[in-house]
Amino acid sequence: MALPLIKLPSEVLREVRARKWLVLLAFAIVSFGVLAAGFLWPYRYSSEVVIYVDDENIIRPLMEGSAVTTEINERASAAQELLWSRGVMERVAEDVDTFGPEAANLDPEQLESRVNRLRGNLRVRARGDSYFSIGFVSQSPIEAYRVSQRLGQAFIEESASRKRAESRSAYEFIDSQVKSYEGQLAESEARLKQFLSENVDGTEGEANNKMANLRGNLEQAELQKQEMETRVASLEQQLSSVNATLRQEQTQDEYQQRISALQQQLDALRLKYHDSYPDIVILQEQIAELRRQRNRAMANAQNDTRAPRSEQTVNPLYKELSTSLAQARTEIETINTRIRSLKGLIDQQANRMERIQANKAEYSKLTRDMDVNRQIYNDLLKRREKARVSMHLDIEGQGLNYRINETARFPLRPEGPQFEQFAMAGLFLGLLAPLGAIAGLVQIDPRVRAKSQLEDDINLPVLIEIPNVRTPFEMRRDRRVTVTVILGCILIVAAYIGIAVASVMGVF
Repeated sequence: MALPLIKLPSEVLREVRARKWLVLLAFAIVSFGVLAAGFLWPYRYSSEVVIYVDDENIIRPLMEGSAVTTEINERASAAQELLWSRGVMERVAEDVDTFGPEAANLDPEQLESRVNRLRGNLRVRARGDSYFSIGFVSQSPIEAYRVSQRLGQAFIEESASRKRAESRSAYEFIDSQVKSYEGQLAESEARLKQFLSENVDGTEGEANNKMANLRGNLEQAELQKQEMETRVASLEQQLSSVNATLRQEQTQDEYQQRISALQQQLDALRLKYHDSYPDIVILQEQIAELRRQRNRAMANAQNDTRAPRSEQTVNPLYKELSTSLAQARTEIETINTRIRSLKGLIDQQANRMERIQANKAEYSKLTRDMDVNRQIYNDLLKRREKARVSMHLDIEGQGLNYRINETARFPLRPEGPQFEQFAMAGLFLGLLAPLGAIAGLVQIDPRVRAKSQLEDDINLPVLIEIPNVRTPFEMRRDRRVTVTVILGCILIVAAYIGIAVASVMGVF
């Protein structure tokens, strides 16, 4: 049956009175145990370096677009991963300035143990957007100070080295790609040059233009042929109506007959051609000449009264028409020769166009490969120059950079609870421990300690409660024990305080 809480203080006080020596012993054990824990507690000293991430320097906007500065994300975690690397840890573990001359002669087991201790006591924490700290915890303040300072320096050196190596590796990779595409571009140009030297038919546009010109010339020649054939037919018709010879008489009728014949031919030609046509011009001149001859003959006839004479002579019109007909037939043969030549050239041009169409796909492939290689090559050239500038930026320490904002400080006080706190907590815990133990025992004690336990829990009425009566001897003996316990408690507290003060004063 649980004891009511209202009765708990009185029962705890009664148990304390009944077990004074046990309470005193528990107080002494717990108090001095906490004080001993304060002596034995491993005090740890911490020192840290504050790193500033300089990503807003003046060189960055100036080189925007011309170079790429190295970016770093999640700076604290990245810094911890970098410091946890085996190479950095081993360099710090073997640093003579940090751990002394024996650090250079560590065997593998000692080196591994020191590396594990460095990793276990390393602390990297973010401190705002542009700051983070690198710290080290050790039981030795001088070691904490030296190691934290060395870790900060190692981080700066390793990050700068990795940035330079990264930018140089990027430059060398892009440079190798530039050289590779330069060779591919040269090969593409050589293949295209060889193809053009072996296929001299020209381009499709040139072939189409040449074919169009040949067809135009052929059509023009055929039109000229038709015109000449029409002219030949006209000349043959005119020639058939003209006598080869003329019986010339020195009379007016002779000239008038010839003029009339020529006038008929002139009228027939004017129905088909303009007055500027060569045959029309010739006929007009012949008619004018005959008219002049007629006029002279008429003038001579008036002076000569003899009978007129006649003679056979070659008809000049027949001769002129025969000559024109021969010229026209010659021109027709010439035009026929030109037409045959043009048709032969058109056939050759058609074969040339077939070859051009057959080579068009290969030419497109060669030019496409060369254009793609040239485009990539030009882009890689720009990227190589950017990589070169970026590499020089990292070599010169520009762009995104780390620098130590606060150096490590020598730790004057250890972290965690101090000895004074152990000393103050010892008395409080020594007093609280026996009281708490007694309160717990009272709660789990199955004995009935109050009448309310019977009345409330099992509804058993209690008629009378007999108090505890002590004899005068028991009372005197209890007082003596109480005084002795109080004196013992005073001595324990005095000894406790003396030991704590001596320890704080550095006596021991």
